Amino acid sequence: MAHEAPSQVTKLLQGWRAGERSASDALLPLVYDELRRLAHHHLRNERPHHTLQSTALVNEAYLRLVGQNLPKWESRAHFFAIAAQLMRQILVDYARRHRASKRGSGVCTLALDDAVALPQRKNVDVVALDDALNALAEVDPRQSRVVELRFFAGLSLEETSEVMGIATATVQRDWTAARAWLHREISRSPRT
Repeated sequence: MAHEAPSQVTKLLQGWRAGERSASDALLPLVYDELRRLAHHHLRNERPHHTLQSTALVNEAYLRLVGQNLPKWESRAHFFAIAAQLMRQILVDYARRHRASKRGSGVCTLALDDAVALPQRKNVDVVALDDALNALAEVDPRQSRVVELRFFAGLSLEETSEVMGIATATVQRDWTAARAWLHREISRSPRT
């Protein structure tokens, strides 16, 4: 994560949580570049001619963030984790709508190179990934959250540890186990 003005971002998040509307307005210029980086990360391996652009994804996610009633931001890392989670939801909803309108053609893909430790880069259907991650959440919610924070939010092991309040070594173990589980689950999923 970029570390521009982290104390100012944290201060504004605290103000937002305290109900200061001006804090949420002042926050956007400070976090916009990082949100665009997250959006670009999510969109970089989408299907060719994907109509959803980074700016639209950032704007939609930010509107959803601002629309929350007095969010309980714990930290700057927590804010970006929630933003990444919202981007994931937006992309999955978009992919499901696209799939429904095209009856399965042109399925949106998302690079899963780091997430499942394949020897070569592999594109995975974002809907299949979401389904697998939801199934993992039923089996092991903590591992699912680690994947969400590491893969979708782009948080480091240390930042994930901070957001979740668990040891870095635990995050590493969960990350390794979750990648293997997701790889197995996605590999056996039927393709549409």
